[in-house]
Amino acid sequence: MQVSSTKYSGLVLAAKRPGIHDPLAQAAGVTHKCMAPINGRPMLERVIEAVLLSGRCKHVYVSIDDPQVLQSNKKIVGWLADGSVSTVSARSTLTDSVLAAAEQIPDRDWPVMITTGDNALHTPEIVRDFIDGAESNGADVSCGITREEVVVATLPEAAKAFHRLKDGGFSSCNLYSLKDRDALKAVEVFRGGGQFGKRHRRILKAFGLVSFLLYKLKLITIDGMVRRVGKGFGVKVAAVFLPYDFGPIDVDDQNSFDISEKILKKREGIGARSQE
Repeated sequence: MQVSSTKYSGLVLAAKRPGIHDPLAQAAGVTHKCMAPINGRPMLERVIEAVLLSGRCKHVYVSIDDPQVLQSNKKIVGWLADGSVSTVSARSTLTDSVLAAAEQIPDRDWPVMITTGDNALHTPEIVRDFIDGAESNGADVSCGITREEVVVATLPEAAKAFHRLKDGGFSSCNLYSLKDRDALKAVEVFRGGGQFGKRHRRILKAFGLVSFLLYKLKLITIDGMVRRVGKGFGVKVAAVFLPYDFGPIDVDDQNSFDISEKILKKREGIGARSQE
């Protein structure tokens, strides 16, 4: 894989969903799930650190509805103070938050890599490999994908809802890249699909009837599917395959929290020292 020399900006989506009381946030006594500690450190802190340490991103933008919540974390406050991190205003939906962020990110800070504040298992290596892959494929939009067999070989308890196509099962790693502002056309797919859709109704709404049937009947490969989606928006979309079993695991319920904390305990040996 070609090593990227292009410096990206990271965009971490960290807003809470309007009107939703997240059980993990409530259990941790925080307003935003991404600020809940996991093995001693808030999820958002872990994600930002992975992006910064990847060596591929010159700056991190955090999309959040209330920047004041970041002030509870000493490490994030330090990054804000030294200019490594800044905030952009979130909106009520994922799509609108990305579009709003794009308006606030200056031209000099493109291209942009997008991830979410609850992907607590992200490492500098997975971010680095994703961006290198995105640079190598020359696409306007790239999405990080892990194959089903990579996950179930070592983490069968993850119980992911894999998308099964002609060439196997796949799951998103919540890693996306936008080459330039023109690539924003493809962001509209998330208004109905989100992570390429976990529900058939959302896939149908996001991709259209023909693509839905190809997906449902397993008549198309993952590469064919993402190309087809991109064509519908007038941009080139490509998958970047990432050989990390933890890649698709985001912390969205107690089961994924427990699995993620178990993995982090193994990585870090003992509980990580809190930076709060």
